[in-house]
Amino acid sequence: MRASSLFTDLLSRVADVGRALTSSDVATASLVDQCAALLAGRGEATELALARQILDGFGQLDMAGKRAVFTDIVQRFGVDQTALDRAMTQYAADRSAANARALHFASEPRSQELIRRLNRAPAATQDVVAMRDALLTAIRSDPSLRPLDADFQHLLRSWFNRGFLELRRIDWSTPAETLERIIGYEAVHAINGWDDLRGRVASPDRRLYGFFHPAMRADPVIFVEVALDHEIPAAIGPILDAGRTPQDPAKMTTAVFYSISNCQNGLRGVSFGNFLIKQVVEVLRLEFPALRTFVTLSPLPGLRRWVAGELARPRSGMLTEAQVAAVSDPAGEGTLNSTPPPADIALELAARYLMLARTETGHIVDPVARFHLGNGARLERINADADTSLRGQEQSWGVMVNYLYDLGTIERNHEAFANKGELIAAPVVHKLARKP
Repeated sequence: MRASSLFTDLLSRVADVGRALTSSDVATASLVDQCAALLAGRGEATELALARQILDGFGQLDMAGKRAVFTDIVQRFGVDQTALDRAMTQYAADRSAANARALHFASEPRSQELIRRLNRAPAATQDVVAMRDALLTAIRSDPSLRPLDADFQHLLRSWFNRGFLELRRIDWSTPAETLERIIGYEAVHAINGWDDLRGRVASPDRRLYGFFHPAMRADPVIFVEVALDHEIPAAIGPILDAGRTPQDPAKMTTAVFYSISNCQNGLRGVSFGNFLIKQVVEVLRLEFPALRTFVTLSPLPGLRRWVAGELARPRSGMLTEAQVAAVSDPAGEGTLNSTPPPADIALELAARYLMLARTETGHIVDPVARFHLGNGARLERINADADTSLRGQEQSWGVMVNYLYDLGTIERNHEAFANKGELIAAPVVHKLARKP
């Protein structure tokens, strides 16, 4: 950490020198003109200073200003067509490996090199990730910006690949700056202040692990919360209970992954959650040899929304007559009743949603299920009345799911899911999905 800090300090000093050397014309130009100057190739000091100035200026813009900058970047910094035509001609005349590589590099849009140069500035990586976050927002109203997002994704997937990430346990001795961010980033079960956080990171039967990038030392990329227990849990309440009595972790046989939070929206689409879970499993196995079962207690965020959609499509055949009757609002045909369905109906609906519901491209609808099943987990059990929180009721009538990470079958399950689309589930789940 000290070496990283020294390097950042060095870059900052060089950038300070560069600011003094930057011409007034460049320093006062528009952001996009500054980007053009950055790409033009300058001395190292002025390049670092200019990149830092661009990032700072971009961060001060409102959303409309940021969208305008993105539009200008797409229009001005695409592929160098002259260089590409020349490379294509050379490759057509001589299809050598060298010419193939030259063609590859010539086809790269200049916007990719712009992002690279911006990332060289002192403490720039966090700002580049934030820039991509703003781009994702801008794309909602302007899909023409998608090619620029492809540039960001290409580079971020390289910069944030597993080889650069460091797994760290987060406990009560972790710096307050990081702990405070954990409170803010928790996306599944809200952390209600410092006392609640202490129960999750300082209790002997609780663990919290995160992946960190060397360019963002205090800011986690993703983290997972773990409860050590003696059985597979059927509800989240006992896990989060502030008044519970901690148990001896050495005697526990089950590790429960009950919350996984991605911390950087700008890294959406850059996957590392699968590596996180598998590495945490290995760390826990070394620390607690008695652990035999590794399982999640996961939300079902899209269940109610899916059921509401099926009610509006009465001929889809996805819901039985009994299920439709249990969830329909008597006052409005085709609309969802505000009263939760009976527990047995909720379980049947959840099973059908997980086992049968598919997107137009054939993928599992539920994002949490898609994540765990893609990692090689098995859909082990569905639990009614497992989450009494308002959010849990609004998403799924309180239904939660256990995904089992059986170390002997993870890779086989992953291959079956990835190559054949085969969903691995326990017999009880298959039975619920087929129930008439």
